[in-house]
Amino acid sequence: MAIEGPLRELGIHDVFQLLDLSRKTGALRVTSELRDDEGIVLFDGGRVIHASIQSNPTSIERILRQAGRINDAELAAAAALGDGPGLGDRLVMARVITQRELERQLRLAIENVIFELMSWREGFFSFEERPVNDVPLDARIRISTESLLMEGARRIDEWSRIADKVPSLGIVPMLAPVDDDRSAMLDLLPHEWQVLMMIDGERDLRDIAGALGSSEFDIARIAYGLISTGVATVRAHEHASTRTRVVDLETKVILEAQEAFDAGHYEEAIARARAAIETGRDSTDARLLVARALGRLSRAVEAVEELRRAVQADPITPEVHLDLGFAALRVGDFANARASWEHFIRLAPASPQVSRVNAALELLTRLQHMLEAHADG
Repeated sequence: MAIEGPLRELGIHDVFQLLDLSRKTGALRVTSELRDDEGIVLFDGGRVIHASIQSNPTSIERILRQAGRINDAELAAAAALGDGPGLGDRLVMARVITQRELERQLRLAIENVIFELMSWREGFFSFEERPVNDVPLDARIRISTESLLMEGARRIDEWSRIADKVPSLGIVPMLAPVDDDRSAMLDLLPHEWQVLMMIDGERDLRDIAGALGSSEFDIARIAYGLISTGVATVRAHEHASTRTRVVDLETKVILEAQEAFDAGHYEEAIARARAAIETGRDSTDARLLVARALGRLSRAVEAVEELRRAVQADPITPEVHLDLGFAALRVGDFANARASWEHFIRLAPASPQVSRVNAALELLTRLQHMLEAHADG
């Protein structure tokens, strides 16, 4: 039995709930042109046993390396046990990791994929009912879909609150100056101390998450708490002309790209911003500059593609969704325009741009109704 359709008609939460209640066994494929991404979730009797996403492929080695749980020497020790059992089993046999910790890390990896998919509001889903004996990972995990749905809904709501102080995973936290009396009163949990010790004014939140082997959501939430209580601050800068917040303004090439854009030299701005991206860090600000310059040059299709890549790299920066909504509208992609604007409102409900976006959504609804009436006539 095949179940498929666009996410705008049946949301991903509803799809998961349907598969859970009907105790389905098979593979769910979710694709998003907006993000140029695809996710696969395997169900066994309504429970999730595996999840992967194209933009961040999973393997036991990758998962454990990112979590800082294995190194080259330990992998070599596991490999020396032969090719029979899977890598996870060999690592447990070599006493590199316990079975419990292995399963915990695999569960965290699955959850992170699921929560990423749950944030998608546009795209297409397709479920194929079939046996799932060929699970890619060699440690079978079974996770209650109901618990994933509850946690996913909570995280989406919390992201909207966090975005007020943590607008992007690319922000660079810095330790705030504190007096001796206040530092003596600092009361943090062990995992919060870990994050605090990683704050050096150079690493952004994505770097900290990778170094600690923690989820980006957990790191953003801890950073939100540290910033809210005045323990940490965020490096903030402004452009000379547009006065717009930009992460990593110390990067000389992004400054030069912005200056070229402000002067109307859009091709130069594109070249410089792309050079910034190629330096290694996939800067959201650089991609926004590229997309805006492409828009000024009436290259709307290319602007949409650039913004899709920005969304894939940084899904919680409101400006990306705002720009993508208008760019998608210019190329007649009404579904993605609506989805992008709705994302923007969720992430920045207090933004002065919300009234503008609501007006655009209202006009878009009217236009769609007019087109549908014309087609029926």
